[in-house]
Amino acid sequence: MRMKGNRQRLPLGSAVRRILWGTAGLLAVSGNAQAVTTQSFQVSATVAAGCSVTTGTGGVMGSLNFGTHTGVESTRVSTSFVPSSSLLLACTPGVALSMSINGGQNYGSSVRNMVRGGGTERVPYRLYTSSSLNAASEIGVNQAVSIAYSNSNNISLPLFGAAQLTGFSPAGSYTDTLTVTLSW
Repeated sequence: MRMKGNRQRLPLGSAVRRILWGTAGLLAVSGNAQAVTTQSFQVSATVAAGCSVTTGTGGVMGSLNFGTHTGVESTRVSTSFVPSSSLLLACTPGVALSMSINGGQNYGSSVRNMVRGGGTERVPYRLYTSSSLNAASEIGVNQAVSIAYSNSNNISLPLFGAAQLTGFSPAGSYTDTLTVTLSW
């Protein structure tokens, strides 16, 4: 059977055989053409030096509590900083950490003071970085003090206090509030 323009019509079975052979040839070629390549890529991260301070509800870091004394005592009493149970201070290992402490709400006459609630009477106190309470370890107002640590995930503030009872203090609760600034 003749078609226009030199084309011949082939029986349907012949066309199907040609398609099948063509597909088989492609499969054979593609099977041999598979190539396995191995490449690498980089994975990286940068850890910045820093610290994390968690104080819990109210932002209270802890307290210096000199205890209860009679109004006629005239002596120097001392205590150490007790961190709040929620205080967590951690730094990247090797970070140089320092703290400074302001003069409090009642600073005067070159010393920090606790003031009696509802009154104006004062009990002077000083802060130190060592339990020895020697003059070399005294923390001045806003003085940067280095904090040494061995466990970067659990850093303690080296903070001790000494109050001078005058022997003439009226009964009452004497308080002050300090602000600690941590720097790294």
